Amino acid sequence: MKRILIVDDDTTLRTALTRYLQNQGYLVQEAQSGLEGLTLFEQHPPDLVVSDVLMPEMDGLEFCRRLRASRTGQLVPFIFLSSRKEVDDRVQGHQMGADDYLAKPFEPKELVAKIEAQLERSRRVHSEIVRLMQQSVGVGTAGGDRPATQTPLPLTPAEEKVFAEVIQGYTNKQIGERLFVSPRTVQTHLSNILSKLELENRSQLIRYAYERGYRPPESTEE
Repeated sequence: MKRILIVDDDTTLRTALTRYLQNQGYLVQEAQSGLEGLTLFEQHPPDLVVSDVLMPEMDGLEFCRRLRASRTGQLVPFIFLSSRKEVDDRVQGHQMGADDYLAKPFEPKELVAKIEAQLERSRRVHSEIVRLMQQSVGVGTAGGDRPATQTPLPLTPAEEKVFAEVIQGYTNKQIGERLFVSPRTVQTHLSNILSKLELENRSQLIRYAYERGYRPPESTEE
């Protein structure tokens, strides 16, 4: 289940968006300012951020700038919501590092479409990172055997299968189809994996895997 962080000082809008996104199958966190958003981001890094621009304490532009200046916030998809519709305002949002910009008022289904597009783009980026790391590091041996110095993972056989799929960049739905289980079961295994390895999200898991020389077994398909 993908985690979405909504940052907006409009309580009514924030609550409505939270309910709508939860009904679409997302796990949602809420913050009413950029400052609170930063705190939540550090505690539980989301898969995507949706933020208002005009807010007290810290506005959305500064919030975005600070996220992009941090290591964990450099690649997370970021969508601005704003009542400002001028071209210069949208340009400023993109210059701060936003991936997309949606003017208020808007249709929730349009926001969901933008969220899904950005999450898919993020998945492709992670997949490419995995591919490049496999090429550059060249870890593992034929058949996917572990190097002699590699420490076995504290995972069950089912969790190891999910681990191997996740580090290839597959989504829960894709993993479920490949392993013939439900996306909910995949998420349960993934949550257990992250907990056992003391990690927060998929990006950290991928980095963990390739920094330590883990790679999925090579395919035996024709």
